Amino acid sequence: MENAEQETSMPQDSSASQPPPQSTGAPVPWWATQQEPQKPPRRPLGSIVAIALIAGLVGSAAGNLSTGGSFFGHKVNLVSVSNTIERAPDSVAGIAKRVLPSVVSISTESANGGGTGSGFIIDSNGYILTNNHVVADAVSGGRIRVSLNDGRTIGAKIIGRDSSYDLAVLKIAATNLPALQFGDSDKIQVGDTVIAIGSPLGLAGTVTSGIISAKDRAVTAGGTEGENSFINALQTDAAINPGNSGGPLVDATGAVIGVNSAIASLGASYGSQSGSIGLGFAIPINQARKTANQLIKTGKSTYPIIGIAIDTSYTGIGTKIAESTTAITKGGPADIGGLKAGDIITNFNGKAISNSDELIVAVRAKSVGDKVSLEFERNGKSLQTEVTLVAASQ
Repeated sequence: MENAEQETSMPQDSSASQPPPQSTGAPVPWWATQQEPQKPPRRPLGSIVAIALIAGLVGSAAGNLSTGGSFFGHKVNLVSVSNTIERAPDSVAGIAKRVLPSVVSISTESANGGGTGSGFIIDSNGYILTNNHVVADAVSGGRIRVSLNDGRTIGAKIIGRDSSYDLAVLKIAATNLPALQFGDSDKIQVGDTVIAIGSPLGLAGTVTSGIISAKDRAVTAGGTEGENSFINALQTDAAINPGNSGGPLVDATGAVIGVNSAIASLGASYGSQSGSIGLGFAIPINQARKTANQLIKTGKSTYPIIGIAIDTSYTGIGTKIAESTTAITKGGPADIGGLKAGDIITNFNGKAISNSDELIVAVRAKSVGDKVSLEFERNGKSLQTEVTLVAASQ
């Protein structure tokens, strides 16, 4: 049986032995000057094996060198080089490195069970800001524990909480803590890069990034014991999941511009997905900072009102004042401004109002003492007035 690699003899080209044509003064065709490409000579099998063996020896020698050995008896010292990745201070990695030491994990224990959430240090003397719904279950006879980024776990007490804004301030017995820098949530723009940090599903120190998707979203979140929070929220597509609540949303400088508080989920009709679908909401830090200061100083906070009762059954555009004798608080902002039962508020301080939630959120985003303009309809006629917001009674 013949070897499959055996060569077949071919007849020689007679033109290869002919002398080149004599020059006649005429141009020589280009093909007459070309030579047959030469094939590399075939190496005998033995030489191929020898080359392989030599390559093996060289590889072996290189292995000796890499371990600080010798090459043919001569000592060779090689310098080891390691590459480092330069991370800019304003990169996601750079910002996360600065912010993470200020972010904490919060765990609660109560008669109803336990839960986890997030928070962040707002004062080096141990004050921590988080969501009210993170700690609400532990208010009566429960226990709250705060885990710091450095590995310490310390018991915490509630300084104050406000269900209307879904905010709470905790205090731990620790000092010289790294507090986060506050940003200005009024200056944030749609499309700005943001980073969310917290403990989703108990996974402490989780960092996600995205952008601001929208501003001034009217978000209503239900709490315990029928408590509802009305948030004039920042919307982001940074991944936020259960356990991120209370953690910071920071801007491209590392300054906190929001408190992560709520997510939108698809619900049971869409496969029971309850995790992030790119619709997360944060309380603007300007509001959160104002409330936190009140809680630290007095243990409680307040919110502004215009002094009306709302008709929750109304389904038209705007917010309808209930048609009852008690719908307008006597001597309140609405009463002084000339509003009456049955009026429909359609614009608040230049912002169109579609429903009652939008009005409540818009009012609570303001401060006590602010003057605001209102547009309303009465018997099909459009009217305007100005009112001064007052504090809700405690």
